[in-house]
Amino acid sequence: MKNNQIIFFIFGIFFFAMGGFLLFVSFMAKASINTSFLMMFSMGIMSFCLSYLYPQFQQKDERMKRIREKGMFFSGMALMVYLLIFNIGLQVELFTLTATELLHILTTLIICTVFISFVVYSKIY
Repeated sequence: MKNNQIIFFIFGIFFFAMGGFLLFVSFMAKASINTSFLMMFSMGIMSFCLSYLYPQFQQKDERMKRIREKGMFFSGMALMVYLLIFNIGLQVELFTLTATELLHILTTLIICTVFISFVVYSKIY
């Protein structure tokens, strides 16, 4: 059991290093920032959260079912807010994003929201 936590933690470090490398390369090339580094950071956050949650997710009890339900409900509500903000922001031209950038940002927000909400609800319940 402890082995899998260490593996998730190592993956988290790896993803953060890859995200940092992608961001560093964008700065060194003096080009516009490529949003693909956000995906690496979100995968790192997911790995760290799974490292923390692994012993608890092994138990198939009512507590873990409730944490998953509450976390997914909160993530669904947050997704609606994200979509509303991006829709209004793009309509009134507060910001301009390409489709790829928008997908990277939305995917990052969704991954981070789901797994961080699992961690928060595991602390509450």
